[in-house]
Amino acid sequence: QVQLVESGGGSVQPGGSLRLSCAASGSIFSIYVMGWYRQAPGKQREFVAVISMSGNANYADSVKGRFTISRDNAKKTVYLQMNSLKPEDTAVYYCNVKTVTDNWGQGTQVTVSS
Repeated sequence: QVQLVESGGGSVQPGGSLRLSCAASGSIFSIYVMGWYRQAPGKQREFVAVISMSGNANYADSVKGRFTISRDNAKKTVYLQMNSLKPEDTAVYYCNVKTVTDNWGQGTQVTVSS
């Protein structure tokens, strides 16, 4: 079983920055892809960014140039650096780690408001 622990959410003013972290533990033999998704109130969960274990990253168009995903393989941790935050980035952010199973974190709230 895989456990994911997220941290780093919070409240910030527009234009501010936050860094999310997600650490994986448990019965992990191979991690294929690590990523972040988000869900705003009244909306469906949407893709934000994903990174392969070789370091290839992909981003949603809405966050390109503002968000950066990275990972530390030794620590089994994925990060999401979020800069130039906008009110429309407000959502619960979920970590996703694909091993032989599809695993989700508990979510961390990000609120961007003046």
